[in-house]
Amino acid sequence: MHAVPKLLSAELNGIAAELIEVEADLNVGLHAFNIVGLADKAISEAKERVNSALKNSGIKPPTKENRRITINLAPADVKKIGSRFDLPIALAYLMASEQLGLFSTHNKMFVGELSLDGSLRPVNGCLNVALLAREKGIPELFVPEANAREAAAVKEVKIFPVATLSRLIAHLEELEPIVPQPHTEFPGTYPTTLVTFGEIKGQSAAKRALVIAAAGGHNLLLSGPPGTGKTMLAQALASVLPPPSLDEKIETTAIWSAAGLLHEELPFIHHRPFRSPHHSTSLIALIGGGQTPKPGEISLAHRGVLFLDELPEFHRDALEALRQPLEGGEVCIARARQATIFPSRFMLVAAMNPCPCGYFGDAERECTCTAHGVFRYQKRISGPLLDRIDIQLEVPRVKIEVLRSQPTEGEQEAAKESVSRARVLQRERFLKHNLSIYTNNEMSSKNVDALVALETNAESFLKEMIERNFVSVRGYYRILRVAQTIADLESAPIITKEHLAEAFQYRIRTNE
Repeated sequence: MHAVPKLLSAELNGIAAELIEVEADLNVGLHAFNIVGLADKAISEAKERVNSALKNSGIKPPTKENRRITINLAPADVKKIGSRFDLPIALAYLMASEQLGLFSTHNKMFVGELSLDGSLRPVNGCLNVALLAREKGIPELFVPEANAREAAAVKEVKIFPVATLSRLIAHLEELEPIVPQPHTEFPGTYPTTLVTFGEIKGQSAAKRALVIAAAGGHNLLLSGPPGTGKTMLAQALASVLPPPSLDEKIETTAIWSAAGLLHEELPFIHHRPFRSPHHSTSLIALIGGGQTPKPGEISLAHRGVLFLDELPEFHRDALEALRQPLEGGEVCIARARQATIFPSRFMLVAAMNPCPCGYFGDAERECTCTAHGVFRYQKRISGPLLDRIDIQLEVPRVKIEVLRSQPTEGEQEAAKESVSRARVLQRERFLKHNLSIYTNNEMSSKNVDALVALETNAESFLKEMIERNFVSVRGYYRILRVAQTIADLESAPIITKEHLAEAFQYRIRTNE
């Protein structure tokens, strides 16, 4: 029995990479080149790319072999998609046909798409593959040159940038070693195009709510007439969020890499994403999915902000699909063969007008909508979805004399400092109790019961307010989370009646 070469590669399931073995076998018979193992059309076409790449690299291609060539991608019950297996398929064939000497394969992983001239084209998800290599203890990863900086963010794995197939063969035969890619650090800079607090005139109540939302990672709904600055407020919220940690940067970059949205010049997501899809966005584009499941807007906003302007204008099914990720921090896309899970721990910031014309309740302009029209418009946002939004705020019109005033100096810096200080307190609290969460909004009801402490008079006030307003169980825990964030902003060790009262006033729109 002759040895069958086995090389390691990887497939993406959502954003998680799975280990795949690429095997090659040559048998006597008329020429045939078959790829088995639940491969899609792109992988089936790999034989044509491999043939041309080998021929143009000066190597005897499979078409010159009058033998049956079988390539197996194992495990066979996992669907394989895309062109990332071109490189390991070519190497496995060369080893099986004894055109490439045997080398140690258990400590190497290969991914890459071959061009017809033998050069390598970039593929999606190389950072995800590097994370898998680190998890499995595989020390060497060979990727296309264009993906090397992205993969080298995982410093525990040695990344080899491959420009051409012939160059890789020379490396494997120890004729001309490839220099490993140096470990790449995530940039520490932030985008400078965000709106800051200093650019927003007036709206002191809204700014206070933004600071609370940013400090605790809470969801936020802004309601008010057109032109009151709701969009600017949402953008200003993103500007006071603290920089993401290294783990958060890697999480976010892995999602964008799996979606194929990274730029070759800067293949990292080094800031908190701010996604603002149009209200005509479909369910699949918002949540994720498709024939080959890919991350949607809510996953691309992971560890950042998802801003939904004109909230009632979004499709009802898309809005209702937000309920699961808002609660659990991930979305599950189920298919007949498998279920794909995408992380989606984002801050929802939504904006809406109070009625179709936008002026219901406006002190300066009369609303032209009927009472039934106002009711129908507001009911486009269901009670269960509203119940998941912690802070719901009316944004009034700003008077002209306020618009003409000078901005408050140091407001942006003060807001960022308050948010950062509160986040540090939360992180220390969670680490003390061995919790792998970052913000108060991520606390489960069990965590709230264990970590949130109230003064005696705050306990009686909470009971009275809940009984009077018929607050749901979910609303009860969300009020406590917001109150804890308010206490953290004041560095208070315990929640007081005043903290609870402010938390209650931010749920004015709930349909409890």
